[in-house]
Formats: sequence, structure tokens, C-alpha cells
Amino acid sequence: MVAVLVGVYNFANQMGQAVLVLLATEALHVGSRGYGFLLAACAVGSVIGGLVCPALARRLGFLPSLVIGGAIGAGVFVGIGLAPDAAVAAVLLAAQGFGVTLWNVVTVSLRQQIVPADLLGRVNSVYRMLGWGLMPAGALAGGFVAHAAGLRAPYLAAGALTGLALLATLPLLLSAGRATHPRPTRPGAAAASP
Repeated sequence: MVAVLVGVYNFANQMGQAVLVLLATEALHVGSRGYGFLLAACAVGSVIGGLVCPALARRLGFLPSLVIGGAIGAGVFVGIGLAPDAAVAAVLLAAQGFGVTLWNVVTVSLRQQIVPADLLGRVNSVYRMLGWGLMPAGALAGGFVAHAAGLRAPYLAAGALTGLALLATLPLLLSAGRATHPRPTRPGAAAASP
């Protein structure tokens, strides 16, 4: 389920990335230097995420962190699609870098914790096939959407797609989370660990 979500997210992300340079230069009116600053803002958010997210995920737990990371992604896509200027877009791109790092910390840790060692290679292969395999299709779709509906439309579509995917899978994620971490059967009994 998480592999499918990452496939949807990467598809959606590439819808926006395919047109980001055009959005920056034509809609947000920045030059090549300003575009570089936008990319740097995303990198700064990722670095901050790398420093903060492991502790955040330990404190909140895997499932809440996963949902927060996905929600950040959906919100950021919509926000970039509506950004009035480059400064707002830079803050949103930094938030995207943070959210992606949170998502990666959680999903890699979760896979390593719940997948048996003898299956980890196969699970990682499927995960990467879905995650990386849908990226070219997302870039192509982003180009078509931008051509048909404007440079902001791929981000709005990406936000809607990732938000709906997260909402659709949330009951399944909650169910899987309860099955992985069952509640104690009697007061004071310890919960079984995965």
C-alpha cells in the first residue's frame, strides 16, 4: 500500500517538476538565478528534514508521520499551484523538501522493521519499480496538463491526486497500523511488538 502511495506521489511530483522552470520564469517572473534559489529552498527543507525527521518520527510514530508527510505533499502541491510570488513558492518548496524527507525516513524504516530479511530485496525492488517507474509518466502528464490548462494546473492536479490517494488509503493504513501494533488484551498487558 505504501509502495502504491509513493508511486502516486512520484507521478504527481513529476507533473510539477516537469514545468517548474516554466512556472518560475513565466508565472513567478524570476530569472535563472531566482530559479536556482527556488531549488536551493527545497534542498534547505530537505536538510532540515534530515536533521529533524528521525526524532520526529520516533516521537509521533510511523503512521502519524506517514500521514503528515503525505498531507504536507498534497498541501504543498496545491500551494505552489496558487503561489502569488517566488517567496511563497520558495517557502512551499522548502516544506516539500521537509515532507519528502519525513516520508522517506518513515517508509524506509517501516520497510526495514516489518519486512522479513529474506524478502527485503524483493519488496525494495517492487517499491522502487513503482516509485521510479511512474516518474516519466508523471512528467509527460504534467506537460500535457500544463499545455491544456496552464502552468499552475499540474500542481493543482498533483495536489488533488495525492490528497485523494492519501484519503482513500487512510482507512487501510489505520487498519494495518492496528494489526501491526495491537492493543493489550488486558489492563497492564504489554502490546506485542512486530
